[in-house]
Amino acid sequence: QVQLVESGGGLVQAGGSLRLSCAASGRTFSSYVMAWFRQAPGKEREFVASIVWSGGATSYADSMKGRFTISRDNAKNTVYLQMNSLKPEDTAVYYCAARQGRTIYYYTPAAYNYWGQGTQVTVSS
Repeated sequence: QVQLVESGGGLVQAGGSLRLSCAASGRTFSSYVMAWFRQAPGKEREFVASIVWSGGATSYADSMKGRFTISRDNAKNTVYLQMNSLKPEDTAVYYCAARQGRTIYYYTPAAYNYWGQGTQVTVSS
């Protein structure tokens, strides 16, 4: 059974940085795409970034390009989301997700089969 466990969320001031982690277990993830989504109160869950586990190709939502970086550590079976220059509008619960395949161009939550429990990120102004 695939398990995804996020960590690293917290409270940070605007302009600050956080690094989220997603520890993956239960499968060999070499043929998976991993992604980060976020959901703010009263809003739909939205795509943040994705990465092909094998090869490392990445994709980002336009509003995150240049500020967020997704990466993975094969040895630790962990995916990261480095978030810099954080803004109050980045406040949300951030979720790690996984789907089988090697195409990163899936941007809707319905395309992903496995989800973590989420980690809260709050950016104060």
